[in-house]
Amino acid sequence: MGKGDKRSKKGKINIASYGVTRPRPAVALKKKVDAAKAEPKVKKVKAVKEAKPAAAKKTVKKKTEE
Repeated sequence: MGKGDKRSKKGKINIASYGVTRPRPAVALKKKVDAAKAEPKVKKVKAVKEAKPAAAKKTVKKKTEE
């Protein structure tokens, strides 16, 4: 176990990742949570295209048998 081990604390520090072995500092998490609560979430609304009037369908007259 050492710097190359993804599962050990020393390995997590070397890789600069967080996980079960290396929990994040509580102070940094609290700031992140407080910032998320302070900002109101804005939902993105898709732009609605204006409906074009339907074009008249072209009909083909059938030849009638005489």
